[in-house]
Amino acid sequence: MNIEITNVYMRNGDQVTAKVDDEVVMMSMQQGEYYGLDSIGSRIWELFAKPNSVENIIETLMQEYDVDRKTCEKDVQEFIQKLVDKGLLKIAT
Repeated sequence: MNIEITNVYMRNGDQVTAKVDDEVVMMSMQQGEYYGLDSIGSRIWELFAKPNSVENIIETLMQEYDVDRKTCEKDVQEFIQKLVDKGLLKIAT
């Protein structure tokens, strides 16, 4: 699956999450696995509280962090792909 910047994703909904300082820990009920997200991963996860486009995520992070467009786009797409592969995010319908 290619993560296109125009795609809109949403949380899959079967996770139990908790915020610890500026990080998020979660458990996928479906897979029975725990995940920990660093501060930037946690921010991306927070931005998916409602369905959100990859483009909007990139634009938001570029405003909040000192990162160039190319690096941000690549890193966000790779991170979202991992979340999709683990069943934590899905395309919004």
